[in-house]
Amino acid sequence: TKMAASPAVSWPPAEHAGDRMGALTHFDFSAIDEMDPALSSGQRVAYDREVPFELRVASSTRAGDTEQEVGTLEAIKVKILTLGEEEELSRVQIELTSEADLFFHHVHSMDARAFRAVQDTQKLMVDFAEYPSVLVRMLNACIREPHTHLAVLTLGADGRSHLDIIQNLQYKFVELLSIQFVESAEDVIRQAVTYRYNALRARAALMQARLQDVNGLLKLKSPALLAQLQGTGRASPPSRMPPPRSSGRLGGSSSPPPAMGSGSYRDSSSRAGSIGGWRG
Repeated sequence: TKMAASPAVSWPPAEHAGDRMGALTHFDFSAIDEMDPALSSGQRVAYDREVPFELRVASSTRAGDTEQEVGTLEAIKVKILTLGEEEELSRVQIELTSEADLFFHHVHSMDARAFRAVQDTQKLMVDFAEYPSVLVRMLNACIREPHTHLAVLTLGADGRSHLDIIQNLQYKFVELLSIQFVESAEDVIRQAVTYRYNALRARAALMQARLQDVNGLLKLKSPALLAQLQGTGRASPPSRMPPPRSSGRLGGSSSPPPAMGSGSYRDSSSRAGSIGGWRG
């Protein structure tokens, strides 16, 4: 009798290979994130994303009035920190930082008592426990719908600033929320810059070590694939295919196509112009 052929077994097995690949592509930065000086007082990170802001600089006139210059669009990193349990929050803090300016660091801090005053002046219909979730929804709307939800940060000469979350209703601008900020002290800014620098170095070192692990695994399992990946950076030989011929029967033109950018492309300035109609 003939023995039935056993199915081919690959090594490592599919489930173990998937686990190994997942371990190689997953990075755990929790230990690095815990070094954040903002977490030293027991606060937790509730939100950490870059949000498109329009930055304006407020200047005083001779008559004592305040004028706002035309704003510039910039990605600002917004970090919302909470202290206490969700139902019994004692403080909500917002940090604004920028990758374009390491010394840009503005903070908003709110407790339940101060929130009641803001609740009365701005006619808010939420409690202090819902304040972080309201902020998250508004900021996410500014990311997903930048033409209808706008975030305008006006910077004052005295270190104070205010963030206005505005909704564009096509026929008018409606201010949804106004948040007061203050520029951080020099020692706080120094600690934040030091942490960001050290965190970046730690992440780069972790990724470099992981890359060496991947190279070692490929060298052991598939040397040909490793050689192919290492050779992708080299210049490829020119193509031997002849250039396409122009056909007059098809109505084609021998003139080259227009260059990229000559069409009706719009950049971020078009969005900034749409925000320019708001004057806080």
